[in-house]
Amino acid sequence: MKKVLNVGGNSKAIALPKEYEGWEHILLDIDATNHPDIIADARELTMYPRYNFYSVYCSHNLEHYYEHDAKKVLKGFYHVLKPDGFVHLKVPDMKAVLKIMVDNGMDIDDVLYQSQAGPIRFHDVIFGYGVELERSGQDYFAHKSGFTEKKMLRFLQEAHFPMVYMKTISDIISMHTLHVLAFKKDEPDPAIMELFELPKLM
Repeated sequence: MKKVLNVGGNSKAIALPKEYEGWEHILLDIDATNHPDIIADARELTMYPRYNFYSVYCSHNLEHYYEHDAKKVLKGFYHVLKPDGFVHLKVPDMKAVLKIMVDNGMDIDDVLYQSQAGPIRFHDVIFGYGVELERSGQDYFAHKSGFTEKKMLRFLQEAHFPMVYMKTISDIISMHTLHVLAFKKDEPDPAIMELFELPKLM
């Protein structure tokens, strides 16, 4: 059975994308509250055994790191992936979000969309959900890095991923999210490519 490492997924009660149906789900989180399989700091993944996982999934977590730490995390992802494995990332697409704000003459405190958590302002997407920060008192929830296609590609190249696919999805659920697949080898598994249907960027 293929193994996916879900980094910072908070809880196994949160379903993985349908593409991972039937995979072994290993949850890594720095917080022990929700009983992850591995309690660890993702910045230290290069200290873990190599070639353990066929995929690393990291949804809306990478933006919580400063840039130098985000680079460490990506290098750690590369380290723990099998030679034919891939990383699957989701981050807010800053270029898309800022374009909407500018094109519509909106302000940083205007509402971009409505979520289950309440109204999400441009400010929340750029800097982190303000209500969550205020209620928890945890600065960790702040966004410390912003990503565009160009920047994400550069970071992945620096982490030695030779093949990258990505696109921005702007539906009501994945509001202006950059979806990324980065492979450790030049010729990805065609079955994986069929599942994810992402355009090649490099």
